Amino acid sequence: MRTIMAKNQHESFSFSRRYFNFKKKVEDEEYDDEVYLNDFHSSSLRGEEEYFGMHSTANASTVSKKLSRSTVSKLRSALTFGKSRTQIGLGSKVVGTLFGYRRGHVHFAFQEDPKLGPAFFVEMATPTSHLVREMASGLVRIALESDKRTGKKGVKLLEEPIWRTYCNGRKCGYAMKRECGPDEWKILNSIGPVSMGAGVLPSDGDGIGLEGELMYMRAKFERVVGSKDSEAFYMMNPDGHGGPELSLYLLRV
Repeated sequence: MRTIMAKNQHESFSFSRRYFNFKKKVEDEEYDDEVYLNDFHSSSLRGEEEYFGMHSTANASTVSKKLSRSTVSKLRSALTFGKSRTQIGLGSKVVGTLFGYRRGHVHFAFQEDPKLGPAFFVEMATPTSHLVREMASGLVRIALESDKRTGKKGVKLLEEPIWRTYCNGRKCGYAMKRECGPDEWKILNSIGPVSMGAGVLPSDGDGIGLEGELMYMRAKFERVVGSKDSEAFYMMNPDGHGGPELSLYLLRV
């Protein structure tokens, strides 16, 4: 994976100084804040929920006699499938996966473990090709902002449905919270064995290939929680220390 260096020490957000009360990963830098968008109203995305349940009036010994081996096997497979997609909270070290089709949009997922469902998964309006160019040319910092509005008490920062997106100080549309469906899981599983690196997966020829090859990058990130309204994710170098290559800020303002 290409090493990414900052073009100069002033290409940065001031978010870490304004919103986070913790040790910064980079030197203090100046940034003229972008004018925020006007307040907007949006409805939360509703993902499809799946329920799995069993009802039995017989006792355990009777049921065990009636269940065939094939039924037990199917049941275990269903439970394993559900367990692998269980979402859990994030710790201080997480797996970050960035992917998108060359002519499509960027998706960003944070997982505690690649086998578990993403605790944070968004699709950004930023074209994949644009972000790749940014990462190839220098330091990349992405800030996602959501509005702090009345009536939203109890909504966790990672569960915000819509975000304003900034990449290296420039507004670049919105990001939306997504559910990790079968197509997304197929991609994450394809990248599964990779712990850190970047590459390209060939299109599968089912129509999605019209958007080009699938580009991805996966790395370990250090997660730092500033407050209930601010978090930061810093890409880590292979030696375990925080690196300046890519940072993602989540802010509720």
